[in-house]
Amino acid sequence: MTQANDLPPAPIFPVAALPTVLGALHDPVRLEMVRRLSNAAAPIRCAALYDAINKSTATHHFKILREAGLIERLTIDGQTLQNLRTAAIEQALPGLLPSIVEAANRADTAHHDEKI
Repeated sequence: MTQANDLPPAPIFPVAALPTVLGALHDPVRLEMVRRLSNAAAPIRCAALYDAINKSTATHHFKILREAGLIERLTIDGQTLQNLRTAAIEQALPGLLPSIVEAANRADTAHHDEKI
């Protein structure tokens, strides 16, 4: 089992072109990961970013988000965290992230209201 402090530093990719970013956010699991990161406004432990998928599937989703330039992997005090690259995304694609997160938050609220 790989320990968090054994992970090599993850490369930081530039924010990709709009079609690549939208493709990365098209998947509901990745959109939820980005929504949770945005709402937290701070790096989050990986396991707090997903439900109902296994660790290897989550790793795949993190890789796609990293390669699109949306997140970066951090190791802090031996723990692996994911961080949303809000400033870089805003610079590359102004207004996109707040709009997408707002829509995802509305959808999540509506989904929770339906369950009640």
